Amino acid sequence: MNTENTKSSEPQEKLILIVDDEETILEFLCYYLKQQGFKVDTASDGEQAIEKIKKNVPDLVILDVMLPKKSGYEIVKVLQREYKQLPVIVVTGRFRDIETQMMFKLEPNVKEFLTKPVQPDFLISKIHTLLKTKPKEISIVEQKVDEFKKKFEG
Repeated sequence: MNTENTKSSEPQEKLILIVDDEETILEFLCYYLKQQGFKVDTASDGEQAIEKIKKNVPDLVILDVMLPKKSGYEIVKVLQREYKQLPVIVVTGRFRDIETQMMFKLEPNVKEFLTKPVQPDFLISKIHTLLKTKPKEISIVEQKVDEFKKKFEG
């Protein structure tokens, strides 16, 4: 995890861990984030998530609340103790009461608390903002502008 870099970076330099016990959600988010150029890893329960984080600290965690073996909140508490700079986007399948939302939002690692279904473009926008990465579309546009400039300058 690179927290020193404040300049915009490329998505392929960033690893995102998706933690969810629903296979279809894991597959969808994994596919969508890879299409945006991010490196992606997945975990289907809380213990697996902690193990993966300890082996290879990601740049961001997308975390479900209701998980087998360790809950999303337990994972957030571990991250707060051991990985204070690791940003987390909490995504829950059910609307949570205000107290639960506040409990998560008060944790410094938690940058967003979203309810499923999440609009993919909204989630991607939040991820790019948190990781200071360029959206794929902008990179393509910049490449086309550079090609256009070369035609007229050269």
